[in-house]
Formats: sequence, C-alpha cells, structure tokens
Amino acid sequence: MSLSFANSIAVQSRARALVPLCVGACTYLFFFFTGDTLLQDSDSFWQIKIGQWILDHGAMPYTDFYSFTRQGEAWISTSWLSQVLFAFSYAQWGWAGPVIITAIGVALTAAILVHLLETQIEAPRAVLFAMLALVLSLHHVLARPHILALPVMVAWVGLLMAAADRRSAPSWTWLPLMALWANLHGGFVLGLALIGPISLEAVEHAEKGQRLRLFMRWVLFGVGALIASCCTPYGWRTLMGATNILSLGELLSLIFEWMPANFATFTSFEGALLGLIALGYYRGLVLSAPRIFLILFLTWSALTHVRSIDAFAFLVPLVLAKPLGEMLPRSLAEAAGADRWPARTVTACGALMIVAAGWTSTALFMAHHPFTFTMTQTPVAAVDLLEQRKVQRIFNAYQFGGYLISRDIPVYVDGRAELYGEKFVMDFFKATEGKKPELLPRLLDDYKIDATLLVADAPGPQILDQLKGWKRIYADDIAVIHVRDGASAAAAPAKP
Repeated sequence: MSLSFANSIAVQSRARALVPLCVGACTYLFFFFTGDTLLQDSDSFWQIKIGQWILDHGAMPYTDFYSFTRQGEAWISTSWLSQVLFAFSYAQWGWAGPVIITAIGVALTAAILVHLLETQIEAPRAVLFAMLALVLSLHHVLARPHILALPVMVAWVGLLMAAADRRSAPSWTWLPLMALWANLHGGFVLGLALIGPISLEAVEHAEKGQRLRLFMRWVLFGVGALIASCCTPYGWRTLMGATNILSLGELLSLIFEWMPANFATFTSFEGALLGLIALGYYRGLVLSAPRIFLILFLTWSALTHVRSIDAFAFLVPLVLAKPLGEMLPRSLAEAAGADRWPARTVTACGALMIVAAGWTSTALFMAHHPFTFTMTQTPVAAVDLLEQRKVQRIFNAYQFGGYLISRDIPVYVDGRAELYGEKFVMDFFKATEGKKPELLPRLLDDYKIDATLLVADAPGPQILDQLKGWKRIYADDIAVIHVRDGASAAAAPAKP
C-alpha cells in the first residue's frame, strides 16, 4: 500500500469518526431552533410538576394528590428521573430548559444510531437511515420522558444486536443501561421483551457444540436485565406500573398516541413500510427467522399504536444492518478502520468544538427567543376566571388536565389514564363527545361538579347549553366554561 493511499485512508477514517457527532449536532440545532413545536402536549405540564414535587420533597410519589376524583389512590411515577430532569431544566431556563434536553435526547439518539450502523454499512447509508428515522418520529418528538429514554433504547438494542452478530452473549457491564432506562421511562419493558428473539439470532448461527452454553448465558443475562429493571425507587412495582397502561382496553383507541396507524391519507410511516418491502424485493434480502420475527414484531407494534412508530424507525435499521452490510459493498477505507488512535483524538477534539458551538448557538438564540407552550393546551383566561370565582371542583377536558395541575388546581381527569382506569375515562369521553350525552348530568352530579372547562369546538359545551341547571358564562377560541345556575359571583361576558 503506497504512502499516499494510506494517508487517504487515514483521513477518511478520521472524517468517518466525526460523522455521528456532526449528525447529532445538526439534529440538536434543528430541534432546538424549532423548539416551540416540542411544546404541544399538555402532559409536559404534569410531568414537570411531579419532577418539582420530587425535588422539593426529596421523596417519590406513591399516591395521587393532583385530582379530586382519585385523590389518595395508589399511583407511582415510572418516569421519575426524566421528570426530575425536566423540572430542573424548567426551573433554570423556563420552557427553554425542556426544549434543550429534548433536543439533546433526539440528537444523542441519532448520533448513537449512526455510530452503531457504521460498523456494518457505509457512513452515508447510516446517516440516511438516521434521517429517515427522525422523519418517521417527528409526530412524537415532544418534551416528554420517552424522548430522554430514546437514546438508551437505541444503545441497548444496538449492543444486543452487536452481540448476536458476533455469536456471543451480551456483556454484564451493559446492565446499568437497563437500570437507567427503567428510571427514565416505562418503555423499558420493550428492551426486556427483545432479549428473547435477539438471543435466538445469536444461538442460531453459533457452532452446534456451543449453542446450549450460549443460550444459557443469554438466559442469565435476561434475568440480570430483569433485576436491573427493578433498580428503581419503586423496586419490582416499576414493572407493574409500566404495564398498567396496556390494560386500558378500548380507551387506548381514543388516546392519539395509542391509536392504530391510519392510512386514510399517505404518511411517512406508510412510505417506510412500502420502501422496506421494495428493498426486500429489489435486493433479494434474505433474513434469518429471528430477524424476520423482530421486524414483524416492530411493524405490528407500530401498526397497533402510533407511539411505537419511534421504535420501528430506530430499531429496524439495527436489525437490517448486518444483512445489508453483507450485500452492499464498502469502500476500502470503511472496511480497514485504519488509524484508530488518531481517529479517536480527532473525535474528542471535534466533540469539544461541536459542544462549544452548540452551547454558543443555544445561548444566542435563547437571548432573543422566549419559548412558549402552544395556546390550544393552555386556557389561561378561562382558568383565571375560575380562580376568581373560587370554584372548587372543575369538570375539565382531558387535554386541560396538565395545565390545571401546573396551576395547582385539582383536576377531574388528566393524562395519567392508568390512574383513572378504562371505565372512568371512557365514560368521560362518551359523555363529552356526544356518544352518550345522558351520562353527562350523572357524572356532574356524582362528583359534585361546580363548573366545567371543556374544549371550545367539542360537543360537550353544546350539550351543556341545553342541560337544565347549567349556564355558559365564558367562551373563547380555546375553552368554554359552564356553571350551575345560581352560582355566586357575576358572570363574565362570553367572547364571540
């Protein structure tokens, strides 16, 4: 090999080492500069509020103290660490704080994915997969705990797939990743569930005499991962809390992120599925049975619940990486992996420069751009009026629950659907969406409701307009208030 050619390989190797960092930096800046789009889910309010409570009390919540309908009932927070991080950042920088750590979470996810894929396929293809994954996940990139757990998910599954590709068992040193995931978000159960099929991939391709021994090592690792997932303030109850949401039955079809995928109009997810099928036909992609199962499982999950599209987007490339790498040619520089130590040095220096540039850009943008939460989730004027009237029990819209909690007002219902249960929330939706309007007066009486705070363009306010004993006292483009006839305090004029 000539000296000039060796130098060329060394330069490409250094450049390749910087690719994940550059992808992460670009991803961070994109989501930071468009940070207002991350503040669109009212669950962010109560997530921050719980994190503040944990910081203030130095303890964990074990019962509900934010609603008047479930006050004192058992409830645990399976995302407590994420909530603390959001609360701390919010206390430091206002809404810019949650935007920053959300953008960091997405950036780390993209960088880790590119780094893991680069071991099997060329850097440009790895970057392309990462960009496609981000596009598929755009609808669910919000300032909420699942984003902080996303890089841990990608790292965990990537390391498991790497072990399977080597026909070996995972290292026990990876178990702290599972413990971290379990403290960040309840989605860690997916990481536990994937150990089984990934282990079969490793065992299937191992030497015949080594298969049983290798299988037992994976079993022991799985047990270790299960134990690690209980290394939280709640212990084994974390597992129960993380799976409670799956027992909500029919209710899941009414909560957007738990709805099945809708192909009534063309979506990026539909395009991804068609592209995956086309890739298989065009390249004649041949996969092992465990890999086929993994792709089918991730596809089924994404079809069943919209929120699982994230896992499909980021994990399917990890499953396909090795087969694709074997089919697609790689350049000599990519395959050589030469000049590793200089590459690491360049990577470290590049990382410091990127962090410095990112922080400078963040500070400059924050100086003249105040991040604000979307107004459709924040009925500020309506809640101000309710506080003036000293209303005690408010029958609130589902999406207004988080904002009310942030104002220290007890709620009828909020985004913690697992706390309220399927029947309670289903009755609420049926009563306020006009499917069973006869339920509405019963609920108002049973829970001794003083006032209602419902979405302006929903059927609920129109039903209340016709309900004897109730009168509309306020309306704007966001919310409508009704109170019982004869309530004290003067009524405020309704806005057109």
